[in-house]
Amino acid sequence: AEGHQFKKMVTPVVKRQAMAHLCQTYEVSQRRACQVISADRMSMRYRSVRPDDAILRARLRELAAERRRFGYRRLLILIRREGTLVNHKKLRRLYREERLQVRRRGGRKRALGTRAPLALPQGPNQRWSLDFLSDQLSDGRRFRILAVVDDFTRECLALVADSSLSGMRVGRELDAVMNVRGRPCSIVSDNGTELTSVAILRWSQDNRIDWHYIAPGKPTQNAFIESFNGRLRDELLNETLFASLAHAREALAIWKHDYNTVRPHSAIGNIPPATYAKLSDPAMQRDGSLELPWGSAPRPVASLSQYGSNELRTLQPTG
Repeated sequence: AEGHQFKKMVTPVVKRQAMAHLCQTYEVSQRRACQVISADRMSMRYRSVRPDDAILRARLRELAAERRRFGYRRLLILIRREGTLVNHKKLRRLYREERLQVRRRGGRKRALGTRAPLALPQGPNQRWSLDFLSDQLSDGRRFRILAVVDDFTRECLALVADSSLSGMRVGRELDAVMNVRGRPCSIVSDNGTELTSVAILRWSQDNRIDWHYIAPGKPTQNAFIESFNGRLRDELLNETLFASLAHAREALAIWKHDYNTVRPHSAIGNIPPATYAKLSDPAMQRDGSLELPWGSAPRPVASLSQYGSNELRTLQPTG
């Protein structure tokens, strides 16, 4: 009846428990107990022959403990890399049975405005993105992190942590990256005071690099670095209590190496950014030794710009 204090028995497991309770408490037969709860005796006597997959469950728990913010899709990629062939639906079932679901962190709601089309870079070093993150040590002292990302390969080029990062310091760190990586065609950033300083303007003119500032209050125009910041904060900053600045720098270096060489990136075919950079090398593509997973063209992540030119040498960074 409506408003009854007992819940309905729906699943076979619950009905088996009810049948066992009736047989033990009232000393009735299984036939009588199944008649009372309207259950089929065959389903009540059924015993599962499904293997328990103890080894796979243990490895899944280990990986989930190491990478607490990974969902079952990325854990599936890591398990398959180890040589274990498992169906994604089966792994999802084990993932749920082990109660490994990642709890989504809440945040305040933001109004959605209009979004300008974003022109995509067509090769490495065509466009870099810069942004700052903030965190604190265990003693309450604040420190900042400069993040640099290649928008095409999704590689993290630099993670610099310090108590203060001036415009001159940003220029020196970019020089260090350029000595290893080469000169970018353009750089995208927000309108922070360090990035709009005279030192940065002079640095961009001396190196002949186009520096594009997004519109104020429009972080979606710098979507690549914003997405990276979310992963960095979710997987490292929110998970680690830093004892000192040296500890923070060491943890950032380890996470950066893991992000570039191990962590699967869903936007580039679930391969690490460093591997994607090698696959995207024109020399290797001409050799035929390496091929992109989806052909010779880079995988699109946004529509081409409706304003200006979409040619390689004249790409408009954002906005």
